[in-house]
Amino acid sequence: MRRPAVRPLVFLALAGALVSSGATAPPTAAHPPVKVPVATGWGGAVASVDADASAAGIAVLKSGGNAVDAAVATAAALGVTEPYSAGIGGGGYFVYYDAHSRRVHTIDGRETAPASATAELFQENGVPIPFAEGQTSGRGVGVPGTPATWRAALDSWGSRPLGQLLWPARKLARDGFTVDATFRAQTEANQARFKDFPDTAKLFLPGGALPVVGSTFKNPDLADTYAEMARKGTGVMYRGPIAEDIVDTVRKPPVDPAATRKVRSGDLTAADLRAYETKRQAPTQVRYRGLDVYSMAPSSSGGTTVGEALNILEGTDLSRLSQSQYLHRFIEASRVSFADRGRWVGDPAFEDVPTRQLLSQQYADTRACLIRPDRALTSPLAPGDPRNPVPCATTGQTAPTTYEGENTTHLTVADRWGNVVSYTLTIESTGGSAITVPGRGFLLNNELTDFSFAPAAPGIPDPNLPGPGKRPRSSMSPTIVLQDGRPVLALGSPGGATIITTVLQTLTGHLDRGLPLVDAIAAPRASQRNQTTTELEPGLWNSPLRGELEALGQGFRQNPEIGAATGVQRLPDGRWLAAAETTRRGGGSAMVVRPSGRP
Repeated sequence: MRRPAVRPLVFLALAGALVSSGATAPPTAAHPPVKVPVATGWGGAVASVDADASAAGIAVLKSGGNAVDAAVATAAALGVTEPYSAGIGGGGYFVYYDAHSRRVHTIDGRETAPASATAELFQENGVPIPFAEGQTSGRGVGVPGTPATWRAALDSWGSRPLGQLLWPARKLARDGFTVDATFRAQTEANQARFKDFPDTAKLFLPGGALPVVGSTFKNPDLADTYAEMARKGTGVMYRGPIAEDIVDTVRKPPVDPAATRKVRSGDLTAADLRAYETKRQAPTQVRYRGLDVYSMAPSSSGGTTVGEALNILEGTDLSRLSQSQYLHRFIEASRVSFADRGRWVGDPAFEDVPTRQLLSQQYADTRACLIRPDRALTSPLAPGDPRNPVPCATTGQTAPTTYEGENTTHLTVADRWGNVVSYTLTIESTGGSAITVPGRGFLLNNELTDFSFAPAAPGIPDPNLPGPGKRPRSSMSPTIVLQDGRPVLALGSPGGATIITTVLQTLTGHLDRGLPLVDAIAAPRASQRNQTTTELEPGLWNSPLRGELEALGQGFRQNPEIGAATGVQRLPDGRWLAAAETTRRGGGSAMVVRPSGRP
């Protein structure tokens, strides 16, 4: 059962339930929901980084909505409470399992470059501009894809009108949510940027001060923008006054006259917004331990890179290895797959991306033979050639992994019919471009900085250079795992390029090492991205495991926090388990519709 038939009067009753003070009412700042990292029960589940957002999704499920409805409601609420990570000024990737057909579908809602963009978009006089000057500028802003993603998902699989699903988020924006330590810290990290844009400073630094933990944060402009979208549809972001405001803001960023920051304008046009379309395409798919693992195909590199790494690891029984040998193999598989990612993956509308070959077990076997149990490989490692695979080849030209911002958000939803959504969305850097659209209440993305500013290495083709209407390569890896055509697990994470390693480590930790999902998410992380050293969280940095890995030639640097994953799992008795972070980004929020009782 995918889209249950509902009479108009029932729609009205359900809409009333969402705005009432009863069990399905959205949370308020006066009575914020409590964060818990794991929940088990019946009727569906939601996991996100934020309790208000998870509660919004649960309210939709309780009122009879399906997983797609709940995912849109959760994402809209995250645009209020996690505005530095996601929102209608950004884009993302939506992966959906349809229980009726037992098929996995995807929507590519990635931002696009203006039609005027060239490979030299971020160069001046043949030299790349500083990253910070691309990030905090109109030049880094791509056409937002999130509103169009919501429309595409609801048109295909939803069962509720957009206006009803936006109501919890509208209420949060109007009445406010409670500021926590993470929100304050992220605001503080952006304070210097935010203060240079009057509209951003007015919203996020009222009176010039940081928000106080425990205070109520309101965004009436965003509430009004959501109300306009509820009345007229997501098209208001691509045509009409809101679209005109986006274009004006990008082409002439509203900078404080007293600011000394160099803020470049962008070349986004009304025609670019009108031309935007999401893409429906086949997911990536690999077999791993008898399971089918589905994820996002290019323009994201998530599905191909996680899939290739899993194929590389398929030939090793990770369950029998010591912890240090497991981590060694995981690090090396990541290194190898990232070498191939950098050479081969870009927007397939512009680049000849060998997706099928990258995901073949035959190719993975020719790369797996590079990995030795007693010695680490050296980065940057040369890519292979998936179209002409040569076992253990190391003669290709090497290229370093380019920078990718580390902030985003992920949500995972399941409903009582067995439909599942794994959805990663972003505005790229924490705080995006730092530019708020005046009077509209949302930040614009800086997603185009995910392009290479210049070729990654001289003389080596770079599939991720900018181009007209092109989508920048992403690492977002929303993933759904099936067994015999039915979902057993879905997960994803924020974290820029570390998304790939976070999803890979969580999958192998759960599927191979036997960790409960919440423990696999909480486990201290490593992230190797074909770089000279591997990033380690403190839990591994301060562990004897680091010395054991260094003895194999591994080199490390610290990263205080990698990713912030969420997931759902279907238990053998039919219950759903929702899992989120225990501590990262202040901990995540896992909820189910009915924590106890029978279905």
